[in-house]
Amino acid sequence: MLLIFSPPVFAAQVVDIAGLFTYRPDAALLAYGVAVPTDVALFRVAFNGQKAELVAMAAGPQQSSLMRLAALSGSQIAVLYPDIGEPYRSVFTKIIEGIEDKARVRVASYAVGNKLNAQELAGELKRQNVRAVIALGRNGLRAANALEGSNLSIVAGGVLAVPESEARGVAVHSLAPDPELMFARLKLLVPQARRIYVVCDPRQNAWLMQLARTAAKAQGLELQVREATDLKTAMQHYQSIFSSSDARHDTVWLPQDSTTVEESAVLPLVLQEAWNRNIAVFSSSLSHVKRGVLFSLYPDNMGLGRNLAQVALANADGASGLVPLKDVLVAVNLRTASHLGLNLGNKPQQNFDLVFPEP
Repeated sequence: MLLIFSPPVFAAQVVDIAGLFTYRPDAALLAYGVAVPTDVALFRVAFNGQKAELVAMAAGPQQSSLMRLAALSGSQIAVLYPDIGEPYRSVFTKIIEGIEDKARVRVASYAVGNKLNAQELAGELKRQNVRAVIALGRNGLRAANALEGSNLSIVAGGVLAVPESEARGVAVHSLAPDPELMFARLKLLVPQARRIYVVCDPRQNAWLMQLARTAAKAQGLELQVREATDLKTAMQHYQSIFSSSDARHDTVWLPQDSTTVEESAVLPLVLQEAWNRNIAVFSSSLSHVKRGVLFSLYPDNMGLGRNLAQVALANADGASGLVPLKDVLVAVNLRTASHLGLNLGNKPQQNFDLVFPEP
């Protein structure tokens, strides 16, 4: 059911029953999946004895930055995600779609900004009978961490990595693709690969390299990790790698790392050297495939949402730490594959979710 409250319905400001927000005559309230502007009120209504909570947003410096997007059907799961613009908003929207698909019900969704009334949020979750919170992005996780003493089960996702102080014993599902999946795809596309070089900043990716070492060993691959905490050192590592690499058996992996996979200097160097020396390069970033990397694994946002919902519904307490992304899609660059002499079949588009150059 779609409910629309427009300005002509209310001639003056009305305070809702909770006394938290006011409705203003120049605003509109569109509920149940329809985008809404700011300056709208929170109203609670009942249908057949079941409470349904409408969209709410309070604007202005004196008001809360919490936006209620949907709280329907009595679901025991709530989602906290960053109040952010495109293109990132669409990513979180798709993750929430996956959560609702798995939960088989609309869930309470709250967009949170930098200013947060944690007490108000905690009270709202209690009124909604929420038992588990899925925190998306850094803002979502910070908001969840602010709910101290709430006894809520918390699972986080939609981030690359977070400091240990922010995780606070929470299982954080990273957007970094699982090295096991990365290396399995590498062996499928480049069967002759024997060694993987990777340059990383340990401050960002030490946890991922631990998983990568185990994954490489399990698949009979040699992983050579070069650490760098600044751009100069990273460039030196790449130059050394390419000067001594074996075009037939060596490959280079580009993780999501702002220090060692810098876009303006490092990436052009890696792509040029790899092209000249016929070295296969694969990446954890989708955008790199369009620029010439052989392949990438990137998030299946709907799948990630389903996975987060499954964990939340299981109420698995005690699990903590960073978890690599297992819900992935595959992108490939056919021009690079052809240059490397790789046979991807007569209809490679059937094996990949994205193909570059675009047909």
